[in-house]
Amino acid sequence: METKKELKILLWIGIIFGVVFFLPIESATFNTAIDATFDLVKWYAREHVVLCLLPAFFIAGVISVFISQGSVLKYFGANAKKWLAYSVASLSGTILAVCSCTILPLFSSIHKRGAGLGPAIAFLYSGPAINILAIILTARILGFEMGVARTIGAVTFSVVIGLTMSFIYRKEEKIKKEEQMNIQWPPEKRPMSQTSFHFFVLVFILVFANWGAPAAADTSSVWYYLWAYKWHITGFFSLLLAYSLIKILKIKWQWVLFAALATVVSALLSSTYIPSTKLAPLVPMLVGIASLAIITLFDKNDEDNKEWTLSSWGFAKQILPLLAIGVVTAGFLLGSTHDGQTIAGVIPNEWIQWLVGGNSIFSNLSASIVGAFMYFATLTEVPILQGLIASGMGKGPALALLLAGPSLSLPNMLVIRGVVGTQKTMVYVILVIIMATISGLIYGSIM
Repeated sequence: METKKELKILLWIGIIFGVVFFLPIESATFNTAIDATFDLVKWYAREHVVLCLLPAFFIAGVISVFISQGSVLKYFGANAKKWLAYSVASLSGTILAVCSCTILPLFSSIHKRGAGLGPAIAFLYSGPAINILAIILTARILGFEMGVARTIGAVTFSVVIGLTMSFIYRKEEKIKKEEQMNIQWPPEKRPMSQTSFHFFVLVFILVFANWGAPAAADTSSVWYYLWAYKWHITGFFSLLLAYSLIKILKIKWQWVLFAALATVVSALLSSTYIPSTKLAPLVPMLVGIASLAIITLFDKNDEDNKEWTLSSWGFAKQILPLLAIGVVTAGFLLGSTHDGQTIAGVIPNEWIQWLVGGNSIFSNLSASIVGAFMYFATLTEVPILQGLIASGMGKGPALALLLAGPSLSLPNMLVIRGVVGTQKTMVYVILVIIMATISGLIYGSIM
């Protein structure tokens, strides 16, 4: 046994030495891919982690701690009415406006609370796919027909994929249904209206903190005003959060006031001393999240308040390391594309464009696979596709990528595997790719 262990250590030393020894540092492609990796990691950390993922962890914590298991099972459980479960799950994206990674803690949370596999998968797909902002941006930039096709395809996908997963694993779902059949859940600790208020305040903070600039500088549009005043709106919902902490969670008002003041002061200081309009908001968001964690952890009135932050931390520990591995891998292989700039990975962008021209089965399948493995932050898929279409990408493959890309990514797959296992993850990914390919073929032939 000891010899086997030592041989394993020797094998790993040999592998690492071999990788280092043969590193192709003289290759321009390799060095560009390294630059792309660090660029994507840096951009992800600045643009996505603080404003998207950290609030999402706390929203997942609300589901895990404050929303009773009975409430989750009422809408998503194995015994829930299918029309209700799939309706709620498939339309969730219009409210959440999240990307393929931000949806993960929310999916993990409802899955752990006993949601049926079908509705949970429908929720997992729809969250990023039916983002109302992305649908509108798609229609404005890529054409009204593409926007309509994306909407219909995304809603249909979420339901069909969920039902298919439920059918494939019907034996497991039957056991879950029987287990949930006669469970008597204790009464709600507080009215569901109060928990819903607390939940949706956090959701709106997440939505408006990440509200993107409109594609065209039309200063008369509603979208422009929402973007121009997004931090004022986020601040308003932050005040509602303070009210919720005091009135609903019963945290001492002095503590909440101190946390609010610390956040406001950090916002004023960051806007004064940090010239970057992108980096300045990260400071008050971090201070606000840290303050929220501190006052809940030290609250003695209700153990659930402390458990809320501990649960959020649990999701962070589970998800962040896998996301980091996925982002690094995606950056190295596929490159970094954001803010109008593109740095190629090991796989050249020209190959991708060559793969997805025309409207053949091959081009649609290629677009689906590339979209499934690439990482798209919310709304970034539209300008990327705009550039690919200009370079000769067919309309069918463009829709296929739109339907596969926002809901899947390599980092996303790694985390899903940790939640539902390797087999279910593979089935889910294959279903998304197949349906995206078929949808692209149909749309391409019509258009």
